[in-house]
Amino acid sequence: MIIPIRCFTCGKPIGHLWEKYKAEVEGGKDPKEVLDKLGLERYCCRAVFLTHQDLISRVGRFKRV
Repeated sequence: MIIPIRCFTCGKPIGHLWEKYKAEVEGGKDPKEVLDKLGLERYCCRAVFLTHQDLISRVGRFKRV
């Protein structure tokens, strides 16, 4: 799945925050603190980040003929 540009529920733009979130969480920071720092307060927006599975590398291996 590719991170959506806007939250599915409230419509807030969130796509531009994914790279920052991913880098800080991989750096060892707590996801809750990172989401607070990025300004994601609504539970619908937070759920998009917390439940996201980065599958683009798996799907990208298959070519369309």
